[in-house]
Amino acid sequence: MHIGKIAITLLLGASSLAFAQNQNFPEKPVTAVVTFPPGGSTDMIARAISPKMGEQLSKPVVVENKAGATGAIGATYVKNSPADGYTVMVASIGVYSVNPHLQKNLAYDPSKDFDMLSIAVRAPNVLIVNPNLPVNSVADLIAYLKKNPGKASFGTSGAGSSDHLTTALFWQRTGTTGIHTPYKGGANVLTDLMAGHIEASFQNLNVVIPYVKSGKLKALAITSQQRSPQLPNVPTVGEAGLSEMNVYSWQAVAAPKGIPAAVKTKLHGAIAAALTDPKTKTQLTDQGFEVVATTPEEATKFQQEELARWKKVIEVGRITVD
Repeated sequence: MHIGKIAITLLLGASSLAFAQNQNFPEKPVTAVVTFPPGGSTDMIARAISPKMGEQLSKPVVVENKAGATGAIGATYVKNSPADGYTVMVASIGVYSVNPHLQKNLAYDPSKDFDMLSIAVRAPNVLIVNPNLPVNSVADLIAYLKKNPGKASFGTSGAGSSDHLTTALFWQRTGTTGIHTPYKGGANVLTDLMAGHIEASFQNLNVVIPYVKSGKLKALAITSQQRSPQLPNVPTVGEAGLSEMNVYSWQAVAAPKGIPAAVKTKLHGAIAAALTDPKTKTQLTDQGFEVVATTPEEATKFQQEELARWKKVIEVGRITVD
C-alpha cells in the first residue's frame, strides 16, 4: 500500500510537471521544418509567418529546410521528432495528400503521423500557353487538342506535382490527351514554354503573374472559384465551362502526432495571428497567395478530402512517378 501511494504521488508529480511545462510552452526556440529547398512557395510561406509566430510565442521560430523525395524526407524527419511542439512542419499538398498515392514504401502516413494545425494559404493554378499557339480560350485549346490528339506537350514541375495532377484532371474532364513533359521545377517549365518547346502548362498563380502581364505567356483560365485580382481578365475554369476543375496548390502547418492540447492551441494561435497580421497578409496576397488560416479541425477535414480527391485522379489517370 505504501509503495502504491508512492507510485501515485510520483505519477501525480510527473503529471503536474508536464502540465506546467505545457502551460509554459515554449521555453526554447521552435523549429519550422520546410520540406522543400529555399526559395520555393513553401519556403516563402514559412519565412513570411515565422517572425510573427515568434513574436506571439515570445521565442524565435527558426526555419530549417529538409528537402528531398518530393517532401518525404522532411516529413519523415518531423514524424520522428518529439511531439512536444518544438518541431512543426510547413509543407504542401504533395506531402499531405499526394505522396501516399504515388510513392511506394513511404516512410510516413499523413493521416496518422501528424496533428494538422492550419491550412495556411492556397493558390490556384493558371492554364498558360505559348503566345504563338493558335488558341485564345479554353474552348479553342480543347478543339486544338482534339484535332491533334496526344501531340501537344504539357510541361509540369514533376510527376505527381500539383500542376501534373491538374493537367491529368483537365484531360479527364475534357476528354483530351497530350504529352506529359516533366521538369525538375516550375522555372524550367516557364523557360521552355516561352521558347515554344512545349505548348501548355498549369502553373501556380504566384509564379506566372509577371509573365502573363508582360505578354510572354498567354493565360486561358484560372482554377480558382473566383477571378484573381492579380489577373482580372483571366476567366475561371467554371466560366470556361469546366466543372469540378477548381484546384488549389496549398501549404499547411502540422506537428508530430500527439502534441499536448495546450501546446496545439498556442501554436495554432501563433500561426493564425501571423497569417492575419495585416503586413504579412498583404505580402502574401501580393505574391498571389490567398490566406486561409483554418482551425486544426478544418485542416484535418480538408486534408482527408484532398487525399480522396487526388487518389481518384491518380488512379483514373494511371499516374506514376516512374
